Amino acid sequence: MSRSLRSRREAGFQHVEILIVVVLVSLALVPALEALTTGIQAAGIHGTLVEDHYHVRGKLEDVLAQPFAELDAEAVALGDPTAPSSYSDAVATPRRRLVRLARYDGDNADTDGLPFTGGDEGLLWVQVELEGTAHVLETLTLQ
Repeated sequence: MSRSLRSRREAGFQHVEILIVVVLVSLALVPALEALTTGIQAAGIHGTLVEDHYHVRGKLEDVLAQPFAELDAEAVALGDPTAPSSYSDAVATPRRRLVRLARYDGDNADTDGLPFTGGDEGLLWVQVELEGTAHVLETLTLQ
């Protein structure tokens, strides 16, 4: 075989090899792009969850910054740990935060095992919930 015929044949094989590689890479790109799309969507959802967390946390810190006597008076006036307190956001507020206050039965002196019956003076339960979501933070605070 002449040298030029062999070069043409090898060149032909190179073009076929390049075509096969392009087809394989194209097939592999579809799942790779789908994986990236899922990652981008997850990043957006994570951003929203973090935003909601800090929105609730900010309200909790604002409430805990209030004098204990005011919080205790509000908890006693409410009398119901499921009722939103006056520290909650207004009704029409977007992303409304509900604040609940109650005296907490930390020593269980009444031996009923319920946390809100026979609440101890000087111990308050504070809960902040982002209305309509599962975002809830709660804590106990002492006088």
